[in-house]
Formats: sequence, C-alpha cells, structure tokens
Amino acid sequence: MNVTGLFRYPVKSCRGERLETATVEPWGLAGDRRWLIVDDAGAHVTAREHPGLVLVTPVIGRDAIAFTAPGRPALRVPVPTPGTSERIEVTVWATPVLATLAGEDAAEWFTAITGKPVRLVYLDDPTRRPVDPSYAESGDRVSFADGYPLLLTSERSLDQLNDWILQGRCADEGPLPMTRFRPSVVIGGAGEPWAEDGWKRIRIGKIPFRVAKGCDRCVFTTIDPETAVKGKEPLVTLAKYRRRDGKIWFGVNLIPDLAPGAPAVIRPGDPVEVIC
Repeated sequence: MNVTGLFRYPVKSCRGERLETATVEPWGLAGDRRWLIVDDAGAHVTAREHPGLVLVTPVIGRDAIAFTAPGRPALRVPVPTPGTSERIEVTVWATPVLATLAGEDAAEWFTAITGKPVRLVYLDDPTRRPVDPSYAESGDRVSFADGYPLLLTSERSLDQLNDWILQGRCADEGPLPMTRFRPSVVIGGAGEPWAEDGWKRIRIGKIPFRVAKGCDRCVFTTIDPETAVKGKEPLVTLAKYRRRDGKIWFGVNLIPDLAPGAPAVIRPGDPVEVIC
C-alpha cells in the first residue's frame, strides 16, 4: 500500500488543497482547519447548511490567508496576532474552544456568501481542543476538524462504492470523486475494499498512527465540491451497504503518535504498513 493523495482544508467547509508534501502535527496536517466560520453565538457554520462555502478557495500565505470565490472580490486576511486580537469562545459540535477573531472585512465577505451574519476565527493555539476521550489518549488534540486529526480513505473502497452506485437507482450521480469525502490521506493498493475497517495501528512513511474509529458520514458528502449542488449520493448507497449502529461509514480517523525529533513529513508514494 502507498499514499496516493494528500489534502488539507485551511478553513473548515471551504475548498481543499492537494499537497505534494505534508507535515504531520499532533492535531493534524500543518495548516489544516485552523480557520473556522461561526455565527453570532459562536457556533460553527458549515457547508451542510451553506453549500456555497465549498466554492471558497483559501490559499495560505506566510502571514495571511487569501480567499477567492465566484462572484466575490478577492480577500486577504492577516493572521490575527495573539494578545492584540480579540478572543471569543466558539463551539465545534458542542465542544467549546477559544479562538481569535479575524477582522470585519472577513466577517462581511463571508456574510455575503452565507446570507447570514457570520465571523471568521483563527485557532492560534491548536493545543486547546482535546479529542473525544472515548477514542483518544489524554494528550491528544485536534484543530477545527470534526473530531480527529486526520481522515484516511482507500481507493479500493471508493471503487467498490462507485460500482454499487452505478448499479443503483441514482446511477446518474456516479462515479463520485474522492474529494466528496474530504480525506487527509488517500491510499492505494489496500487489498480488499473496506480493509481499513479492521486496522488498529498503521505506519505512513515513518510515522505511526492510531486508528481511532471509523468515520460516520453526513449530508456534506452529497455536495458536489465543484458546483455546490446537492444530490443523494453517496448516502443512499452507503445506507444500503455500509450501515451499522444507526450510522453509515466511509474512511477511518487517525491520531498521530509523533516521537520527539522524529521525521514528521509524509508524501505521495510513501508506503503504508498495517501494524495491527
């Protein structure tokens, strides 16, 4: 098995970026989901309710992040300075965390896209948000991702899913690209489809990871990342073949076990080894 794709998503729910090299940090890939859109109450805002967010393209710079979107002027937002920018409490799936506010220009820009008052915030200290202790160790941390530092998906599993879709009642929606599932790491050569379901520990390149749990999927996967149009797949087919415990599953969540001073870079082509 080997890595065939690496992706990060600088702003939760906005367009992702394919990487040729990725630095693995304890809370995820460097630069992944350090920015978040929130409403007036501080609750996270996502493309589940505002699909147009998937058409927003963020580009990380040295001291700022730039945004483009169809029909909107380009925007450059400086990275907020800790200690001088206002911090507020925000919530991601009911978990509170302190984040630093970006400026009013960013708030107005994203408000125009969502059609409701929103603000942009930055996670200046990624050690603030713990991973669900039911599936993690006490020191594990995560950025503004839904729950875990990285998400791994398998090309073999996607091939099987697309075969099922093309045989089903929504065949005109298939085949689906892997970008529907917003993975951090995509692997090829995994043997049987869904082999990742049984993994507990793996190594990517030289970095060991714990497989925390499978990833249960939601309506976000029905949004076409190129058009923001919602369909029915892959949920219709996953519900038929991949339902258990009242949820439907695709991919697995990873937590890195980084040794101090050890190499923490992964690249496409790196080998993937199942430890247990």
